[in-house]
Amino acid sequence: MVVRAAERRVATLACACLLVTGACGGGDGPEIPLATVGADRLLIERGNAALDEEDWRRARVYFLQLRDNYPQSPLRADARLGLGDTLELEGTIESYMLALSEFREFLALYPTHERANYAQYKLGMIYFHQMRGPERDQSDTQNTVTEFELFVQRYPNSPLFDEIQERLREARDRLSAANFIVGKFYYDRKWYPGAIDRLEAILEEDPGYTGRDVVYFHLADSLRHTDRRDEALPIFERLVEEFPDSEFVADVEEIIPELQASPDAEDP
Repeated sequence: MVVRAAERRVATLACACLLVTGACGGGDGPEIPLATVGADRLLIERGNAALDEEDWRRARVYFLQLRDNYPQSPLRADARLGLGDTLELEGTIESYMLALSEFREFLALYPTHERANYAQYKLGMIYFHQMRGPERDQSDTQNTVTEFELFVQRYPNSPLFDEIQERLREARDRLSAANFIVGKFYYDRKWYPGAIDRLEAILEEDPGYTGRDVVYFHLADSLRHTDRRDEALPIFERLVEEFPDSEFVADVEEIIPELQASPDAEDP
């Protein structure tokens, strides 16, 4: 994982701050029940109630108390997930890193737990929240793809599977769009060999890319301009067949007859 080591470093430093500001942060903090029979159940109930109220800090105190002081409780796994949820939902860089650490530790401790699929889902979603536009760095997008692909491999029967497939498609589209920007840069500057290499790589690595019509057009046109018309023609035809409503269809329908009639003719 690209940022796994960084996650651990940030989590180690930030966790101390979280414990101080969250568990000891003022006189009006939540009342913690005594360690008596049923206290763990009370802690999880109070934590979930605070989570529903979007009071992340108060919920976190309850979940931390259960996680750290009730090692034998059957609710400890749920407390870890609740803690991860508070961190993810808080939505800061530091809380995201801590959430990643919490969900990874959950999977290491409870790999066969009935909610392991949820922890894996959350790992992908934390990166998903941080994905940038296609013109910017795509590290978080690549990490999103990695975590969601692991989910698909491990939990094909999960009720979250369909949502993961949609999120995974969105992340893969983002990566392909980022690669297309480079290919288009080469195409606009008429460096067609560079454009061809980049655009062919998109179709090879992500054949389900939803923006394939844009790739088809610029790839085929690059091939057409480098005397590889026999390769360009089937790609133009595929564009028309797969994307009849594409903005490129009108131009392509004029190009195809020219290639069919004289595939080796020089460009005018």
